[in-house]
Amino acid sequence: MDANMINLVGAIYASTAVGVGVILAAAGLGSALGWGLICAKYMEGIARQPELLPLLRIQMFITAGLMESFPFIVLAFAMYFTFANPFLGAALAAVKGAGG
Repeated sequence: MDANMINLVGAIYASTAVGVGVILAAAGLGSALGWGLICAKYMEGIARQPELLPLLRIQMFITAGLMESFPFIVLAFAMYFTFANPFLGAALAAVKGAGG
């Protein structure tokens, strides 16, 4: 590997690391905001109709479970980008195809 190829690989890994960091931060923020909204609406619903507490609790936990799966799906994509890194393979194939 020559110096240009090493620089390319380093740049791809660095850019992927920054992208993964942004993706995970956005997932964490989205999850926190989602939990806040779910709990706020749950409390509001109880305040409006206290007799629906069991029904609202069930719906809150179902919704929270669905919302909580979002960060784990994003984490799976982040791990894929970190460890399998499809960008690196595509860039190296492009360089080899160009005669590098």
